[in-house]
Amino acid sequence: MSKKIAVYCGSKTGSESAFGKAAQALGEELATNKIDLVYGGAQVGLMGIVADASLQKQGNVIGVIPDKLYEMEVAHLALSKLHRVESMHERKALMADLSDAFIALPGGIGTLEEILEMMTWAQIGYHQKPCALLNVAGYYNSLINFLREMETKGFAYRPIDEALIIEEDPKKLLERIFQYWTEE
Repeated sequence: MSKKIAVYCGSKTGSESAFGKAAQALGEELATNKIDLVYGGAQVGLMGIVADASLQKQGNVIGVIPDKLYEMEVAHLALSKLHRVESMHERKALMADLSDAFIALPGGIGTLEEILEMMTWAQIGYHQKPCALLNVAGYYNSLINFLREMETKGFAYRPIDEALIIEEDPKKLLERIFQYWTEE
């Protein structure tokens, strides 16, 4: 059975071309390494870029989209599989169940909430899957500093560098996830 990685990312492309390039590179790397992409099921923004890149390399792409977003016509209809669910809660739960790791590309509040929830679930023992940030063009620097401040102030249960894989390059990020899987 192949491994699956959930990728959380923006429904917009953001202000820097590096974001789209990283989404494309990650999608291609996933397909090249025979890793299934699990993502939010949209055809727009970085979400569409990562999905299209994986599909173009014959990757298996699984989308999970709530009915409301499907009806807003943002659903990517050319995926390997598209799950329609009733709510964002169901979307996140199904993505978590389907996936063996979690990566956040640049994105907005939803992206941030999704990766932090997976980190929280790992912290309290609901899963032991790797969580990662693809820190493209320093996008997550402020968050990383804040998480380290939480650690310094005594609010982290384990060091941030143990709780989260952080890389700037998609290939290196996947290598670290593969290493995590071989060590478990």
